[in-house]
Amino acid sequence: MNKSNTPLIKHIPDFLDYCDVVKGLSAKSIEDYHRFIKKFVLWLEQNNLGGLKPHDLSSQHIYQYRLYLSRHANFKNHGQLKKSTQNYYLIAIRALLLYFTAKDIISLPADKVVLAKEKNVRKVNFLNLSQLQKLLSSPSLNNVKGLRDRAILESLFSTGMRVGELAGLDRDQINLDFLKKNKLTELELPVTGKGGYTRTVYFSRRSLDAIISYLELRKDTDKPLFISFSRFKNLENRLTTKSIERLVKKYVHLAGLPLNTSPHTLRHSFATDLLNQGVDLRIVQEFLGHQNISTTQIYTHVTSKKLKDIHQKFHSGERLKG
Repeated sequence: MNKSNTPLIKHIPDFLDYCDVVKGLSAKSIEDYHRFIKKFVLWLEQNNLGGLKPHDLSSQHIYQYRLYLSRHANFKNHGQLKKSTQNYYLIAIRALLLYFTAKDIISLPADKVVLAKEKNVRKVNFLNLSQLQKLLSSPSLNNVKGLRDRAILESLFSTGMRVGELAGLDRDQINLDFLKKNKLTELELPVTGKGGYTRTVYFSRRSLDAIISYLELRKDTDKPLFISFSRFKNLENRLTTKSIERLVKKYVHLAGLPLNTSPHTLRHSFATDLLNQGVDLRIVQEFLGHQNISTTQIYTHVTSKKLKDIHQKFHSGERLKG
């Protein structure tokens, strides 16, 4: 069967299977893609374009669809969709076009789908590798409290966890004897974040070494992974999110880093580092546990600036003669 002559909307089930099997996206991400693509299919059918084939899709079709999104698509309150929400739908079309490319089906190039520009883009504060090195090496390694703090900082950057998720970890989730015996290069743990959404986080070898060093000096049997050593302990002796925020601020000051650096800055740094190394935005979304791709899109403004700087430095045309 010549799939190039199959109507675009007939490719949707195969596209969703591709997202699952090849791209390895979560059920939630696939559900989102399906919902966003269904809106596009509805628009095609309403405009008598249900038989449109992939190679027939044009930039003009995309432009008309964007007008539809901008003016008519907010079905909840009948107002105008936010630019960020419009981009959900456009990103889904991009993903579909990239699927066509992967399957050698002639179609409109994905880069022809330009995302809507957002006003008042949220600023992302993150640390570069030099700053991260200063922060991570700030705690003393001569006592259990310093080892705990080093393990906290390493874990925040390694996993990209929210501070509340980190505070909620229990000691029995880390099998110390197993880790020491097998010298694992990483550890996977399920965590439950906002909205009860469970995802897998990954501890690097560095963060595991820091946790092992900390736990080896623990003499108690308390349940939490990260406990308080102060006189003012709660019943469970678990470090609170506020306590973790305070200890991060302490080491930020010691390392001479920007005063607005917080535990969430390490989460931003985690995401930015992945994107700068070429990791797909959808994968970063999975790592962070964002239910909507637009939340993850805040990082593209950071990486786009870096790409621009790299282009100017290495591909400005200055080496050409004449």
